Amino acid sequence: MIADVLSDATERMAKSVDAAKEDFSEVRTGRANPALFARIMVDYYGSPTPLQQLASLQVPEARVILITPYDKSALKDIEKAIVNRPDLGVTPNNDGNIIRITMPELTQDRRKEYVKVVRGKAEEARVSIRNIRRRAKDDLDALKSEVGDDDVARAEKELESLTKKHIDQIDEALTRKEAELLEV
Repeated sequence: MIADVLSDATERMAKSVDAAKEDFSEVRTGRANPALFARIMVDYYGSPTPLQQLASLQVPEARVILITPYDKSALKDIEKAIVNRPDLGVTPNNDGNIIRITMPELTQDRRKEYVKVVRGKAEEARVSIRNIRRRAKDDLDALKSEVGDDDVARAEKELESLTKKHIDQIDEALTRKEAELLEV
């Protein structure tokens, strides 16, 4: 039972770390990255559809992304979905067949702004991991009458080390992303 609680907590914490890394990848650096457009939802025939299901994304140059829709009739909808995301700070150019997006140069102020955004996402991930730890600790406390105080105390120490390990992973990813953002 204790092993189940700990393995469930480990699995959930790993998912939180993965989600944080995915969130970090959405914050842009100086290079064009298709991950920036991963969560864009396009209104395609009345239903929200992820952009990656409607078009191929290519990076022919460091600051250029080409979006080639599989269905040419979706071109206007894709363009509209990109324009409606002001956090990207890009303007799509539609030539009738493809959409070309040139990523603007990042100013130092914009880079600092992105660092703040990434730090906020990292803190959300840490809070998520702490919440998982709290739920697992509550589950372990509920097992005290069945397995004994010593086993629960050992499990709680293991839970703390798991929590520290996963928070450290988030901090490492944050440090790498900050360095990437501030690199000129």
